[in-house]
Amino acid sequence: SLGEHTRAFIKIEDGCNRFCSYCIIPFARGRVRSKSIEALKAEVEKIANNGYLEVVLVGINLSAYGQDEGLNLADAVECVCAQEGIERVRLGSVEPEQMDEPMIKRLAAQPKFCPQFHLSLQSGCDNTLKAMNRHYDTAEYSKIVSNIRKTFDNSSITTDVMVGFAGETEDDFKDSMNFVKQTGFAKVHVFPYSRRKGTVADKAPNQVAPNIKEQRAKEMGELVAESRAEFLKTQVGMTESVLIERLRHGYLEGYTKNYTPVHIISDDENLCGQIVNVKITSAEDDYCMGTVV
Repeated sequence: SLGEHTRAFIKIEDGCNRFCSYCIIPFARGRVRSKSIEALKAEVEKIANNGYLEVVLVGINLSAYGQDEGLNLADAVECVCAQEGIERVRLGSVEPEQMDEPMIKRLAAQPKFCPQFHLSLQSGCDNTLKAMNRHYDTAEYSKIVSNIRKTFDNSSITTDVMVGFAGETEDDFKDSMNFVKQTGFAKVHVFPYSRRKGTVADKAPNQVAPNIKEQRAKEMGELVAESRAEFLKTQVGMTESVLIERLRHGYLEGYTKNYTPVHIISDDENLCGQIVNVKITSAEDDYCMGTVV
């Protein structure tokens, strides 16, 4: 059984001004276009009136929200947090360099804001980041992660990592592995580089062979599985608010504010769609177990 009123998604930005060397999106979707604050207010009011408790703000390049309107992402978050009936607000994937200290402080000032940040990394190697035309290096990324962790209690940092990018050497891959390991992500989506016609990277020399991409994806996947397990262990013993989403196979399933999945042994379908306090009792393969308190 699914909770009828759990999570709603609002797309507040479309298009992209970032021309990464591997990405076709800016050519396919055009420049950044942001939803106005007025339109956002109307949409979130409708969502709240329909009983939803959580809103996720998403976009093609979410961090660029408001650049065409003299606003920024914190303005959108504050707008949604102000809506009565909405209890949680979280972000989709964001570009890390926009998460400066003033932005982080404004987000932290909102009690409804969920401290889970999906900061797109792509590679933990500076050589590869430069070839990708990303607008940050690993030192800047590390500083942003540090600022988030010192500002928010029990935050989680998740990300995407690409392996086998054009020209990625064995040393580059090892650098990326080391950076991912030292950062200690809560969860990582690992994927091999896929060529896209019309992009700079598609024409680059020294393309990585498919079998090497596959092996690197396997190695990175094993590494991030360990990181995931370590993060889940840190949640054991904590009492966190959990938005119950569904009842399945004798378990209630939901998420904490930092997006840790939690299973509760119960068949109480009435809790679906509600936020309850849960004591986390153990860490399993990809979720935590807990009891309602």
